[in-house]
Formats: sequence, C-alpha cells, structure tokens
Amino acid sequence: MLSIVNKMMRLRVSSLQRSGQKRQDGERLLLPYEAVYRLDFPTQDLSFSRWYFSLCGHGRVTVTGICQLWTPDLTHLMTRQLLEPIGTFWRNAEDPEDSPLKSLEADMQEFGERIAELAKVRKVMYFLLALKDGAEAAKLSCSVEFTPQK
Repeated sequence: MLSIVNKMMRLRVSSLQRSGQKRQDGERLLLPYEAVYRLDFPTQDLSFSRWYFSLCGHGRVTVTGICQLWTPDLTHLMTRQLLEPIGTFWRNAEDPEDSPLKSLEADMQEFGERIAELAKVRKVMYFLLALKDGAEAAKLSCSVEFTPQK
C-alpha cells in the first residue's frame, strides 16, 4: 500500500506542476528525497524501548510522525498533521564510515514515547522519512522497539 501512497503523493506534485496550480493552503507536498512509511501496532499498550538505526556511508535522515487522524487514501497530507519532535540521525562527510550515528538523544526518547502514546489510539501510524546529504534508502535500516506494558 505504501508504494501506492508515495506514488499518489508524487502524482499530486507532478499534476500541480503541469497544470500550474498551487497546493491547497496548508497542504504538505512530498519532496523528491522523502517517502512515507507505515508502522502497524499489533499490541497497543506499549512502552518505548529504543531506536535501532544504521546507515552505510554519510548523510542525514529525519523521521517525522504523522498525526494518527491522517487517512492517506482519503485526504492530502497537511502540515498541521506533522508531529513534533522529529527524529534526526546523521553521520557527517568527514566522519569515518564506521563511526556511530549521531542523534539528538533527548528528542529521540521523547519521539519514541510519543509514538507509544499514539499507539494506544490507533493500530497504524505513518511516518515521513527524509533522506539528505547523501543518505540513501538502500543503505538505511530503521526500527523502533517497544515493550508491552504489564
């Protein structure tokens, strides 16, 4: 389904460009270096544990949560539906390729806890991933670990 969501969002951009129209007020168009991903929650009563992130080479990856009320098959993505904080991981070009990825740990912790809270409301959540500064999807692995609350 996500390849269809990404394809439809990219078609929206090209359609607006071809017709010379502007996006709706507040609409968030998908940029060429972005993609939407889906996370399903088989269990909804969760506690955040940690992020697992690996990136071969250099670059920056930002992960932005999308409001649980967004239904990609029915509505356009609006900027007000993007959640904060965002997660950012990076490795600078001058860093050795085997050096650990950098991140803003406090933001990542808060972001993970927020996802766990949102999981209580919905069984599915979408994320906007942006790959910049040389990061490539084929060289990226990202997951988030939760533990069931007792």
